[in-house]
Amino acid sequence: MSLFHNHDHAGHDHSGHGHDGHHHGHHYHGESSGSAAFPWRRGMLAALLIAFAVAAASLVQVRSGEATVITRFGNPSRVLLEPGLSWRWPAPFEAAIPVDLRLRTTSSGLQDVGTRDGLRIIVQAYVAWQVQGDADNVQRFMRAVQNQPDEAARQIRTFVGSALETTASSFDLSSLVNTDASQVRISEFENQLRQQIDQQLLTTYGVRVLQVGVERLTLPSVTLNATVDRMRAERETIATERTAVGKREAAQIRSAAERDARIVEADATVKAADIEAQSRVEAAQIYGRAYAGSPQLYNLLRSLDTLGTIVTPGTRLILRTDAAPFKVLVDGPPTLDSSQTPTGKTGSQP
Repeated sequence: MSLFHNHDHAGHDHSGHGHDGHHHGHHYHGESSGSAAFPWRRGMLAALLIAFAVAAASLVQVRSGEATVITRFGNPSRVLLEPGLSWRWPAPFEAAIPVDLRLRTTSSGLQDVGTRDGLRIIVQAYVAWQVQGDADNVQRFMRAVQNQPDEAARQIRTFVGSALETTASSFDLSSLVNTDASQVRISEFENQLRQQIDQQLLTTYGVRVLQVGVERLTLPSVTLNATVDRMRAERETIATERTAVGKREAAQIRSAAERDARIVEADATVKAADIEAQSRVEAAQIYGRAYAGSPQLYNLLRSLDTLGTIVTPGTRLILRTDAAPFKVLVDGPPTLDSSQTPTGKTGSQP
């Protein structure tokens, strides 16, 4: 700035021509300096903007629950699985395609399938699936359905429909619909259905099956009538079996009771015989002692015993009253002589 001022002072001319020439030279010098500086700055700014645009176009953000496939001229080159920022070549060299790894659920819809015993059922199953989170399976999913989850769900429904037909043919209707809960094998049906589709979906689409379940199971009218008839027959069979079991148990109880009664009766008979024998022995002993003490009394008691034996409420007898055993009723009991010995013989005093 000082050089410019000195030059202006030294070249100062009071003449009009010199003054006009000086100012003309001064204005030309300022315009040439500004024109030279502005394109350089504008070029730097443009370069920075281009560099920023290229850097922004080269950044790729991988979100949680997604994988990003980097394609080079339309062909998959690598897969980014870790969430965060990564680099790629800008378009058109490379492009980034996000692939959803979240859990999805697909329903098979109502399927009319046949059971092993020749009956029809209407069953609907669901499949919980997701793209396997590794590079090979993500690329497999890209190639199979071009990263379209709806198309994948449509094709999975086709797989499940075929698997339902195959799986149902391995089960009887009574294993799927039954009033006895212990006979129902729905869990086995679901496990077998999953085995039918698990490996196929993984190798074909890169999809991992997390759960398979029966969502709905109904019966057509023909099958329903057959099922009702079968259930009625089963109930009747069970009722017949239980009736037979009850009769058999009742017969066993009755037989055991009769056997126990015979045993008790036999034991009572034996005991009664023993008691009767013992009583006869005791009675004989009593009769013996009575005869030894008073023969007339003994004869009287024996006569009465004989009379009680032969005379019953329905017996009619005509007997002499002066003869035994009625003689005692007329004469009365004999009197004992004080001189008579216990043996029934008289004796004298010495």
